[in-house]
Amino acid sequence: MSRRVVGVTLDNLELLPKHCRRCVYWELAPHLKAQAEDFGETEVEKEAWVSSVLLEWGSCGRIVYSENLPVGFVLYAPPNAVPRANAFPTSPPSADAVLLTGFHVLPEFRGGGLGRMLVQAVAKDLTRRGVRAIESFGDASPEENAAEGPGHTCVVPADFLSAVGFKTVRPHPKWPRLRLELRSAISWKEDVEAALERLLGQVTITTAEPSAARA
Repeated sequence: MSRRVVGVTLDNLELLPKHCRRCVYWELAPHLKAQAEDFGETEVEKEAWVSSVLLEWGSCGRIVYSENLPVGFVLYAPPNAVPRANAFPTSPPSADAVLLTGFHVLPEFRGGGLGRMLVQAVAKDLTRRGVRAIESFGDASPEENAAEGPGHTCVVPADFLSAVGFKTVRPHPKWPRLRLELRSAISWKEDVEAALERLLGQVTITTAEPSAARA
């Protein structure tokens, strides 16, 4: 089965799952997110955010394909481009890190390493751009959200982040902040692909079921 990862662009943004395409959990401050939802403008805001980050900073996402089917994606950006980051009790993210935000693999394709492929693709991109680390807010108990209904379900499960090499830098019973060092783990003299394979290893994907708020 062939797999490939491509960059997110305005041309392929529509390939994201509909609930993710419409979600602006990370892209807008909470009060602006509520306004966009009330006026049905979330898709416009999502596109505007991606366009702005692409123009001002560069590549900000990856889509993974299984054969010709898009089955997962990840978004990432500098912390100052992610308004929601300020709302977490474990904020602020480190100034030298890029923040991993939206992350999703279709449920029927989980467990086969596609989530790890996405993390590897992000790490390779950012390493080549001289970024020191990736950080992400983790959800320490995603099963609670599944039981309670829509909530912070677009936060990546902390267990998954730990499984692919992230380390907790600021603990919290619900919203820990985790970090994946790039420079310390990857020698600039080594092949990037091989180094990332050693860094992240072989893991099983255990991402949580998304809700309509997932992005």
